Amino acid sequence: MQYIRTWIARFLKTQPPTRIIAVGFALLILSGAALLMLPAAVQPGRNITPLNALFTATSAVCVTGLVVVDTGSTFSLFGQVVIALLIQIGGLGVASIGMGLALVTGRRIGLKGRSLMREALNVESLEGMVRLVRNVLLTTLLCEGAGAVLSFPVFARDYMPLQAVWLSIFHAVASFNNAGFDALGGGTSLMPYRDSVLLNLVTDALVIVGGIGFMVILDIGHCRGRFRKMSLHTKVVLTTTAALLIGGTVLLQLTDHLGWMTAFFQSMTARTAGFATVDIGSLSNAGLLVLVGLMFIGASPGSTGGGIKTATFFVLMQQVRTIFSKRRLGAFHRRLPDGSLAKAATITLMGLLVVFSGTLLLCMLEPQTDFMRLLFEQVSAYSTAGLSTGITAGLCAASRWVLIFTMFIGRVGAVTLLSLWIERPEPSARFTEEAITIG
Repeated sequence: MQYIRTWIARFLKTQPPTRIIAVGFALLILSGAALLMLPAAVQPGRNITPLNALFTATSAVCVTGLVVVDTGSTFSLFGQVVIALLIQIGGLGVASIGMGLALVTGRRIGLKGRSLMREALNVESLEGMVRLVRNVLLTTLLCEGAGAVLSFPVFARDYMPLQAVWLSIFHAVASFNNAGFDALGGGTSLMPYRDSVLLNLVTDALVIVGGIGFMVILDIGHCRGRFRKMSLHTKVVLTTTAALLIGGTVLLQLTDHLGWMTAFFQSMTARTAGFATVDIGSLSNAGLLVLVGLMFIGASPGSTGGGIKTATFFVLMQQVRTIFSKRRLGAFHRRLPDGSLAKAATITLMGLLVVFSGTLLLCMLEPQTDFMRLLFEQVSAYSTAGLSTGITAGLCAASRWVLIFTMFIGRVGAVTLLSLWIERPEPSARFTEEAITIG
């Protein structure tokens, strides 16, 4: 056993952080699927196939929320606890949880562990990594604890006290980690609580805070809410998030007349949360298209959500502005690094390729299903949003595999996956430059 541990430790030291994180997510998904297949994980008289268990585990780890079986009526308390743990680990990241456990047990965090955390939280420097992890875990505990306490009065009106406590905890974990799972049963998500102002506000707050990213949360606390003193990244995330929330609310109200609270909730949840207070399948094509756009953009870097991220969208919009204004790429009296546009364009292009490829496969596998619904399902899987028009459970096995791979790509990152097995040194020779015509 000691020899195996030594061999694993040596092997991990030679692997790049991105590869370790990707493999860690894959192993977590397989372990979760195995646990969900246990008889104790399902309700008496119910069973779950290996593919459905794998789909559920993938959706939980990738904090998506797409389901092929109803969580509340299919899984027992043990199964729901497994799903909640998968959501928690998947939202914070395998590296964050591993480093947190190491800190609790008093183990020293080496350079490799710090590098993994830098990659997982998408930060530039290794400085203060241990303190950052402590703050991330504390922030998560405080936010989810507050969310559970505030949600309890709502659920206590309809359920027994102990069940209401569990539903409050499960909902707080799923909301903060931007996963659209609910344990209410019936497959109606939060539609029974459409008019509950308290639950709407609590869910909105948890999803938005979880979606702006831990670095932004900590920066806001450090600056005591003073916008002028915040970093450029925080300003970009906050302004873009606010613009998308308001813009999405107005557009959904114009397309489907949902009511302002419901429209705001759907604008918020489309940014990778996955909850619904209306039947998504009943929305117009215009409304679905608005949600597709919001889902594709997604949450912010270093958060629990997916999508191409708000900062990526911001850089692309700033580049459009610079073309007309003839100014340098930047914002808030700061200039953006030269490589920002190239990285943003690459991430967006890879996202579009994943969405196009997945939608094409779904169209070939499900020719009887409406194109907009298939596109919506694919974008939801890629952005780990979890919203659905109601077709997920009716998809064939091959289509479910497509969504499983899409959710994994969306959580780990298409660019990251492409670079996992390619380790090329930067070429020393440079070719002669020659212009081409663009546009």
